Amino acid sequence: MSSNSVRLKFICRLGYGDSLPKGEEFAGDVPVFGSNGQYTTTSARNTDVPAIVLGRKGSYGKVNWAPVGCFASDTTFFVDERLTAANLRWLYWSLQTLSLDEGSLEAAVPGLNRDSVYDERVWLPSLTDQSSVANYLDRETTRIDALIAEKEHMLALLEEKRTALISRVVTCGLDPNASLKPSGQEWLGEIPAHWGLQRLKQLADVRGGLTLGKQYSGELLEYPYLRVANVQDGYLKLDDILTVVVPASEAASNLLAYGDVLMNEGGDIDKLGRGCVWRDEIAPCLHQNHVFAVRPHSVDPEWLALWTSTLQAKRYFESRAKRSTNLASISGSNVKELPVLLPPVAEQLAIQQFLVDRHSRLEAVRKELRDSLRLLSERRAALITAAVTGQIPIEEMTQ
Repeated sequence: MSSNSVRLKFICRLGYGDSLPKGEEFAGDVPVFGSNGQYTTTSARNTDVPAIVLGRKGSYGKVNWAPVGCFASDTTFFVDERLTAANLRWLYWSLQTLSLDEGSLEAAVPGLNRDSVYDERVWLPSLTDQSSVANYLDRETTRIDALIAEKEHMLALLEEKRTALISRVVTCGLDPNASLKPSGQEWLGEIPAHWGLQRLKQLADVRGGLTLGKQYSGELLEYPYLRVANVQDGYLKLDDILTVVVPASEAASNLLAYGDVLMNEGGDIDKLGRGCVWRDEIAPCLHQNHVFAVRPHSVDPEWLALWTSTLQAKRYFESRAKRSTNLASISGSNVKELPVLLPPVAEQLAIQQFLVDRHSRLEAVRKELRDSLRLLSERRAALITAAVTGQIPIEEMTQ
């Protein structure tokens, strides 16, 4: 850090946000900011315009910009022009370099400690230079953000292409000239005439999982278990596995087996029914009651997992779902009634191989895009740090 570094307590004060009064949510168009950014609206601001909002609880350390001011909630700190003589936009960029999300002295309730923030040091240029730094970073990060948005859009298009490809070949086959017949299901339409259609309950056992929160006596053992967040569309996310303590007898009835097809019972509407094949990635492992373990006895697990990822199967799940404000769920009985398309085994294998080949090509492009996104994000962070710590000459920023 430059010798011109100054503790933040000499640059700004952090104001505490307020509790949103009951009945005031949606009462106007003023944004309400929590630790993770805007989450609703209200009728009146408690900051000036503009303002910086810092996450104090929950997503603590996150730095948000409120261009039209806001109502800063009680999980946040805020800084506006009443609380600093510095250029507010420069301060916003400087705060992003301090890794404020890395620790807390409030151990009982993890959060951001105000005195710890005040002890952080930043490079303090003149007000004129602060303005130059802020303008430079606004301009350059806008360019980088546009590139990031473009590549994220390309990734989304590739995912749409992948889903559309799976849906087409899993429901229509590889032969474009195959004779068709009505499926008898409005959401499915016509299917190849020589394919079968059976209910899932005729092909597999649908098993509910472990209900959390029960009290047990006797000897208890600790087991890892899968929850909705671990089961993605076609793959597993196993970097955050929780454990539960239960008797061995309770665990035995909720153990996953190699070849189970995992299907989500609830969550966001797009998560319903999505699943993939379990291959003993963790053994032993249980599953929560919000994740069905479908144990096939008369259908290939790989084919079943492909079928559940089609747009047509998703339509079925959505049509049978119970919905609340933001969530949806599907019952085990409705999962059992899922119609499953059954081509001859040779065709199933040919379709699977076709999709493996196509997926490998798409994945190569996706990897290039993800690598490019990573480099752009690293470039953005490095640029901000260099600009606010004096590593880039002011003259260069104002050219």
